[in-house]
Amino acid sequence: MPTVVIASSLTRWLTPEPGAGTGQRRCAATGATMRQVLDSLFAQFPTLRDYVTDERGAMRHHVVAFIDGTAIRDKEALADEVPASAEVYVFQALSGG
Repeated sequence: MPTVVIASSLTRWLTPEPGAGTGQRRCAATGATMRQVLDSLFAQFPTLRDYVTDERGAMRHHVVAFIDGTAIRDKEALADEVPASAEVYVFQALSGG
């Protein structure tokens, strides 16, 4: 079962009333693709969905995910394979200059 690590910058979106982050959070998720793993995560934390994915279900521009240290390639369909023993890290990307 993959482990998802939610970065502290996103933990404030884990409850219906967004608040201060509580540090990074580790949770178990099911699924063999990034889409399935995220759907499992969103079943546990429904309020996180709208912050991580857009209205088409694609990962938002300012959110990134890594599977065992490698950035996912498919931010649209989220079809990247996720091994059962994988660690998936989801965090807010920085941009600007």
